[in-house]
Amino acid sequence: MIGQARTGTGKTLAFGVTLLQRITVPTDPGYAELEHPGRPQALVMCPTRELALQVAGDLAVASSVRLARVLTVYGGVGYEPQLDALTAGVDVVVGTPGRLLDLANRGSLRLSSVKVLVLDEADEMLDLGFLPDVERLISKTPKSRQTMLFSATMPSAIVALSRMHLNQPVNVRAETKDSQLTVPDTTQYVYQAHDLDKPEIIGKLLQSPECTRTMIFTRTKRAAQRLADELVDRGFDATPIHGDLNQVAREKALKKFREGKVDILVATDVAARGIDITDVSHVVNYECPDSEMTYVHRIGRTGRAGAKGIAVTLVDWADITRWKVINKALSLDFAEIVETYSNSANLAADLGIPEGTKGRIKAAAPREPREHKEPHYKDREPRKSERPARDRSRRRLRNGEPIDGAAVAAAPQSAEVALVADGDSPDQPARRRRRRRGGSGSAPAAAAE
Repeated sequence: MIGQARTGTGKTLAFGVTLLQRITVPTDPGYAELEHPGRPQALVMCPTRELALQVAGDLAVASSVRLARVLTVYGGVGYEPQLDALTAGVDVVVGTPGRLLDLANRGSLRLSSVKVLVLDEADEMLDLGFLPDVERLISKTPKSRQTMLFSATMPSAIVALSRMHLNQPVNVRAETKDSQLTVPDTTQYVYQAHDLDKPEIIGKLLQSPECTRTMIFTRTKRAAQRLADELVDRGFDATPIHGDLNQVAREKALKKFREGKVDILVATDVAARGIDITDVSHVVNYECPDSEMTYVHRIGRTGRAGAKGIAVTLVDWADITRWKVINKALSLDFAEIVETYSNSANLAADLGIPEGTKGRIKAAAPREPREHKEPHYKDREPRKSERPARDRSRRRLRNGEPIDGAAVAAAPQSAEVALVADGDSPDQPARRRRRRRGGSGSAPAAAAE
């Protein structure tokens, strides 16, 4: 089955309740009669670790009556707890393809008893990055399994690819064919903004009375870390989550945001799919998303389960064409976007920013004075002790001794003519001798005067 529905409509429980009813748990009468008791009977594959943890938590809550054993398998943590759980026996395994395939190749994870296979965020799972690992895992499951694919976005190319792994599939779409992919309860704003002015815009937005908890998405990991540090410097409680952080730090950041210890989560697309956090009032695209699918999943973090939300997208000048492609693909009404700055009236009116609000709630930290460095020797001004003044006057000498002790003002001399002293007597006038440039055979011509 291929299931497609908007973000925040409950796709996790749609397949979760189904697979929990299909499996046989230890409390059921027929559990001892299974061919391989303790082996996983359901497998759920997710694209990110955060989504795998969330799905496993939802399944654990849904199975609180039947007491199904749910195991989360993902990378970035030790093998020992996962191996111990597999040895003790599990009923449902939720994980990411990399660690699942690793455990399967080691023989610790045996998938021969899987009855239900689920690909959550199937369009991402069948992308070229995950496809080889997903196909290897599918090949290790029995052909008699039930396969379910769920996502909010399902391009036609992905549907065609998924039919290779499905037998007589049924496509279930939870809305009309001509409905938009974005949630109607989410109010969308798109502004053309300058990159240097974006932190000020974000700072003012976060002080809006309607802003409770905010998720800000960036395109790169460095941009996420830099923006989080900038917001902390401005006095806001912000935490980043991106691929450069280890798994423990990522889980702590997401937990703090879920529990309300921080109100701002700056993230890359690792948190764009499937993450369900209540009371997220605003979602901000710090840069223009790469595709319309990314845009749909990002703004889907707000306006979930019937709640209202606000999505703000800041588009650089270089990304105007990219946004026009997204706008046309999703049939939105933002073909022409307004050039907006942090002090623009339309920004305050749209987002409910109080008049006179500044983008900083605490003073900037004082900068440390720069250390004085000795300039390069070529850039230093000469010191009198190091470079004495040069005496450019010329003296007439005889046998190394000055004549009369008088200095002659320096004058540029031609390479052709030089004054030389002639005669032994100081009264004897000097003669001008002309030299020729030439070889050793050329005779000098002297002027007798």
